[in-house]
Amino acid sequence: MLFRIVAFMTKTTIEWTWKKFDDFSSADLYALLAARIEVFVVEQECPYQELDGRDRDAYHLCGTGQNGLAAYLRLLPPGSHHPEPAIGRVMSVAGSRGSGLGRELLVRGIRGCREYFPGQTLRVSAQAHLESFYESLGFVTCSAAYDEDGIPHIDMLLAPSEQRESALS
Repeated sequence: MLFRIVAFMTKTTIEWTWKKFDDFSSADLYALLAARIEVFVVEQECPYQELDGRDRDAYHLCGTGQNGLAAYLRLLPPGSHHPEPAIGRVMSVAGSRGSGLGRELLVRGIRGCREYFPGQTLRVSAQAHLESFYESLGFVTCSAAYDEDGIPHIDMLLAPSEQRESALS
């Protein structure tokens, strides 16, 4: 199940692709996992089990530029970790930050949730310092802050009624 969309951002062409686990070549999967470990384990100085067994069932959104993977998130189906579908592993690589790519990534992730799981509330376990960013996309905080691997997180939900096209521009 491959979907390709090309977007133009700040002089860089980004190709957006939704993939299932078995759609990845071994080289692309290696690059993806290396990038996730670089961002979540090395940069954030957070030793944890990055490979958590949930990738096989997830939808993976990859934003690829001329230098390789620039942005990524995974969309977990309902019931795989939470009752509702959940976006996680949201990241942009160091050289891609500050360009608006993170917002574009989330907008496309929300659209993917609407497509794959229509009418369902979407969950994200957000790093607490990004609360206002997620709120700007319509997410509402639904938990107190909690520690996840040494980083403060909050749970946030996006109701189907908030997943409007106008809220995602």
